[in-house]
Amino acid sequence: PKFRKDITEAGTMFEKWMFVLKNLATLLDRPAALQERVFKRLFEAAEIARFTETEMKDYEESLKNLRDLGNVLDTAKEEGRKEGLKEGRKEGLEEGLKEGEKRKSLEIARKLLASGLPEEFIAGSTGLTINEIQNLKS
Repeated sequence: PKFRKDITEAGTMFEKWMFVLKNLATLLDRPAALQERVFKRLFEAAEIARFTETEMKDYEESLKNLRDLGNVLDTAKEEGRKEGLKEGRKEGLEEGLKEGEKRKSLEIARKLLASGLPEEFIAGSTGLTINEIQNLKS
């Protein structure tokens, strides 16, 4: 098949690849007809391949720094998640214990009320308020 000498018109994907492979070394910019993601990545890789030794060292150092930063952030997130879970469990346990104590106090107050003891005595024995004890009667 005959291939275009330029790629100003959109051709088939095969024609686009043939054009790029044939002309990549001389292309300065990515032509408008080559806007697919695969060509964007190819041109980025080609740009990196043209780096001088100093530019390549700088590029690799920046990639290393970027990866290190990513690892630091991932570690911080994981530690934060673990700390949050730990605190959440502690708070949940404390809240659960308080709820359990409250239920037990209400249960004891019901029994003491049923036995005819005065509300003031029940309040002093259970730590409940007179109002809470009166609500148990209803």
